[in-house]
Amino acid sequence: MLNVFAEDYLATIGSADFAPRPKVSGRLASFDGLLMEAVGLQLPVGTVCAVGGDNGASRVEAEVIGFRNGRTLLMNLGGPAPLLPKSPVRPLGPPGEAEVGAALLGRVVDGAGKPIDGLGPIRGATRWPLAGKLQNPLDRGRVLESLDVGVRAINGLLTIGQGQRVGIMAGSGVGKSVLLGMIVRAAEADVVVIGLIGERSREVADFLETKVAGAARQRSVVVAVPANHSPVLRIRGALRATAIAEAFRAEGKKVLLIMDSLTRVAHAGREIGLALGEPASARGYPPSAIAMLPNLIERAGTSVSSGGSITAIYTVLADGDDGNDPVVDSARSILDGHIVLSRQLAERGVYPAIDLGPSVSRVMTDIAARDHVHAARVLRRHLATYEENRDLVLMGAYRAGADPAIDAAMACHPAVMDYIRQDADEVVPLEASVAELTGVFGDG
Repeated sequence: MLNVFAEDYLATIGSADFAPRPKVSGRLASFDGLLMEAVGLQLPVGTVCAVGGDNGASRVEAEVIGFRNGRTLLMNLGGPAPLLPKSPVRPLGPPGEAEVGAALLGRVVDGAGKPIDGLGPIRGATRWPLAGKLQNPLDRGRVLESLDVGVRAINGLLTIGQGQRVGIMAGSGVGKSVLLGMIVRAAEADVVVIGLIGERSREVADFLETKVAGAARQRSVVVAVPANHSPVLRIRGALRATAIAEAFRAEGKKVLLIMDSLTRVAHAGREIGLALGEPASARGYPPSAIAMLPNLIERAGTSVSSGGSITAIYTVLADGDDGNDPVVDSARSILDGHIVLSRQLAERGVYPAIDLGPSVSRVMTDIAARDHVHAARVLRRHLATYEENRDLVLMGAYRAGADPAIDAAMACHPAVMDYIRQDADEVVPLEASVAELTGVFGDG
């Protein structure tokens, strides 16, 4: 019996197409806690490597980010580890692919694609390039259909279209995440992909339990990379969330991509660029950190070939409430619209604190009816007139009847504020938002 097994086993080995390959390995030459330099191996940028692990020692993962003077530069993906000089550096696999598909619905993964929700491994997923597939500009369809997001002020005054890229811009603590939660709960989309990049760890559990609870969880995919993770993982998390959305779009689905926040992605790019020795330019950002944003944002949009779309909403943190911050300015020039949140409105108790003056949707005139656009312009005109003369009115320097435009703005101001205000758990459909807007301001 043993001889029969041995003959079968040897025959199987002899018929197999066996080609021995040497194991690629290098040695760690320097390590400062984040940036590593290895010698003795040549690997493409993006390859993930295991560093350490000899004789039972702990190991960390690192990603190849560049080369310098014949050495391979790697960025630490994990936490601190007791690494020693000349620790082995071995590649773990080819770079640049993400697990995508319906198997990810309802799951939460980290920047490396590993599930962190305790529901076991992800089975049945397909592969998609992390960097995406280059799209012909002529295959990018126009934005012609509106998307209901359940927020009255956005539906009526800053109407969003399917395939539009929008930025929510504000300083810290003004209500960006709360507004995102309102949109996620009410948005009419087949799939919602959420990238929580560089934010607080507490927000991940809070977002799952309050914003995407119940039925919304089953159509959502969450990529969570908190602020204490490596900058490379933060960037990979943003790329992974976009790749997952692209794969669903290729299936013809309407995808809503939420990324909180785009600024943290730029911060991660700044850390990597400075570690590589790039010169700091605008406010400490190296050129590569700002140049990375168009490559990420341009991947969203509609697809003529599949009929699917990615409607992307990015939060953009304005450091110091500065609207001319390099990340804010760069994102504003690329996006198809931006929603600015005002700290002054938030201090007055107006939530969501949308500042309509600098906010704009560049596709609203293509997707909204003429009477809808007219009513939105009337409301904006009344609000702008009131804000310009607010100080005069409060000081008592304005006499009623001196200017009909100011009188009309003062009379309409309570209705304007009531239209903008909305409770966080309230959902106002698109049709109701437009009907209320045209009913109050349609004759202005």
